[in-house]
Amino acid sequence: MAGVDRRTAARLKRGQLAIEGELDLHGFKQPQARRALDDFIEKAAHDGRRCLLVVTGKGERAGVEEGWRGSGVLREAVPGWLNDPVNRDHVLAFCHAQPRHGGDGALYILLKRKR
Repeated sequence: MAGVDRRTAARLKRGQLAIEGELDLHGFKQPQARRALDDFIEKAAHDGRRCLLVVTGKGERAGVEEGWRGSGVLREAVPGWLNDPVNRDHVLAFCHAQPRHGGDGALYILLKRKR
């Protein structure tokens, strides 16, 4: 992860940083999810928070015997939104969460320090 020291990056990936805010995007349509994510990051950055958890979900479930189908619209879209200029000013790094926090259906987001 560029811009993050190795120890902090490892702690982020292992889910060892204290989560200071959580946003669950289950049930959101893309435009509403985008606004909610942008607002959430803006407010968290303003409040001086560092580590956030954003739950996107894993995608559509076909049935127990069939497993997961597709990868989820929000799951695919959120990383791109985090890299957009509006959020790039605040976001230092992000990665998929540990299973206890949602696994591939969630992201840890590390914000830049407030200066």
